[in-house]
Amino acid sequence: MGLIYVNPEGVDGIPNPLKTAQDVRTTFKRMAMNDEETVALTAGGHTVGKTHGNGDASILGANPEGADVHEQGFGWMNPTRKGNAEDTVTSGLEGAWTTTPDKWNHTYFHLLLNHDWESKKSPAGAWLYEPINIKEEDKPFDAHIPGVRRNPIMTDADMGIKMDPEYRKIAERFHKDQKYFEDVFARAWFKLTHRDLGPKSRYLGADVPREDLIWQDPIPSVDYKLSDTEIESLKEKLLNSGLTRTELINTAWDSARTFRCSDYRGGANGSRIRLAPQKDWEGNEPKRLEKVLNTLAEIQAGLSTKVSIADLIVLGGSAAIEKAAHDAGVNIKVPFHAGRGDATAEMTDVESFEGLEPIHDGYRNWLKKDYAVNPEELLLDRTQLMGLTAPEMTVLIGGMRVLGTNQGGTKHGVLTDREGLLTNDFFVNLTDMKYSWKPSGENLYNIVDRKTGQTKWTATRVDLVLGSNSILRAYSEVYAQDDNREKFVKDFVKAWVKVMNADRYDLK
Repeated sequence: MGLIYVNPEGVDGIPNPLKTAQDVRTTFKRMAMNDEETVALTAGGHTVGKTHGNGDASILGANPEGADVHEQGFGWMNPTRKGNAEDTVTSGLEGAWTTTPDKWNHTYFHLLLNHDWESKKSPAGAWLYEPINIKEEDKPFDAHIPGVRRNPIMTDADMGIKMDPEYRKIAERFHKDQKYFEDVFARAWFKLTHRDLGPKSRYLGADVPREDLIWQDPIPSVDYKLSDTEIESLKEKLLNSGLTRTELINTAWDSARTFRCSDYRGGANGSRIRLAPQKDWEGNEPKRLEKVLNTLAEIQAGLSTKVSIADLIVLGGSAAIEKAAHDAGVNIKVPFHAGRGDATAEMTDVESFEGLEPIHDGYRNWLKKDYAVNPEELLLDRTQLMGLTAPEMTVLIGGMRVLGTNQGGTKHGVLTDREGLLTNDFFVNLTDMKYSWKPSGENLYNIVDRKTGQTKWTATRVDLVLGSNSILRAYSEVYAQDDNREKFVKDFVKAWVKVMNADRYDLK
């Protein structure tokens, strides 16, 4: 029905096994698979079954999703043949990889490594490889015509396993040790099919493995509880620690923003922002982060009660937001639930976490570099990964701007003369028609007083999209109202807590 992971004919449909091997490596790395897991999954997946391309693909009907309704999505319609069994055309490739495609074994490696292969075209016109001078008994039987044997086939990705030096070493070991291959495949298959469940705590049923696997991002459980009095005391210590409110808020946000609702990875629980690779990410401002973490460690060491760094990070952000709201004239408590653990380096798969590195964050008005995609589109991508709604996105951006949380302390979008206070000034000034908005550079705009012609503020596309998009402007105008200052603070706090607790499955 479509391509699986990479183009099986080669990069851009052009056979080149070594180039395809790198494409495979990159693709599987995004799924946190190493070379050994990649070879095991490829070989295991190609041990059973076959590809389907025994016919002229040019005569097929429309893509099933694009065909007329009476076709009912049953597949590509073949107007001249029966269209199934030996006439099936889907991938365009045709053939089985092994001699016995209905049995689990490791003949895949036997055929791949012990034969020379030549590039050919399938009946559907797709590039594949067939063996040279193969024995009749090594050929698989046709899947539909009794007694007929066919050449096995390999894709460009399969040939990449044979020709890439590192993949080749792994394949040869698997060929010599079938039990080892089967164990690696079973573990990699379990990882592939369960990774999007998130941590082991979300698993249900009697078949949950007892073993803690590093790719499940294990986090130690905690055995302490904090009373309201203890929480208030900790807030006071954090606010009087010498750290600024902005430093506390930014550290809490950066710790939590890695959460992805697509696979339940990342988040503040585990405080992996302390560890490699997160502590060195440009987006986490390593110097500021080190300062904050050192101070939190000092506070933790001086406590008579147990508290994780993960909890202190989140609580520091909560305390700073409460104080910023109080100084703006709104008294509010930011809900806090203790119970986060501190992961160790041994519990952290550094290589797989590299894929979570933020390279943009519209909430902190930051781009690592210029991209082909517009900043506001990147913002939407991060927003949906964090599981936030459009109103939550809007209120968080407005609040974080006035709190002064921009990356590197830039002033773009800080549409207030009272920076550091949790006010609705961002929305008031964004929607005020006494200003005009003029481009001044790449992703940069001046907000100009119409009467004086003087530039009052600067802003980015992420800021201005909250005024230019009709739906987002409607949300902004709600928060700009004089009688909605308290609503703005309450909604901001609610959205903030949602981000901080996104990975707290024990609270769900």
